[in-house]
Amino acid sequence: MSKDHHNDGTHEHEHAIDWREHGVKVIPGDSLDPNTAQTPGMNRATAINRARAGAEKIWAGTVVIHANAKTGAHHHGDLESIIYVVKGRARMRWGERLEYVAEAGPGDFIFVPPYVPHQEINASPDEALECVLVRSGQEPVVVNLDIEPVEKPEGVLWKDPIHR
Repeated sequence: MSKDHHNDGTHEHEHAIDWREHGVKVIPGDSLDPNTAQTPGMNRATAINRARAGAEKIWAGTVVIHANAKTGAHHHGDLESIIYVVKGRARMRWGERLEYVAEAGPGDFIFVPPYVPHQEINASPDEALECVLVRSGQEPVVVNLDIEPVEKPEGVLWKDPIHR
């Protein structure tokens, strides 16, 4: 065994790291920080970033879109985004004029590549849409776009095939 290797699997040079201070962090769900870039129609809150947890390469938080609401069109620069739907029904629109659409429900993941113009829509008239959001970078990049979408970002009555 080399002289700098110990029976507990550590190396002497590792003892300089304070694992209590620089180890695992738990961020309670009721202490998220709403002071992050916002887009009309949604509420974002930060859970994990450099300031709160020491993260260097990723950002994570929550987003809530109120019943029957939708966001303005926006993109997140060169960041990749992953949205995990916890509760409710998400309708995503994307493209130069938001001409493409897909829906996601609880347990579904949504991937948004860099620079893709998009809009999140709560497809439910009476239930909040709650999601967890993870981004590939620290900067809270939100570029709100002034484009003429196929479907305007104001509240639009959504009718499903059963409740006409």
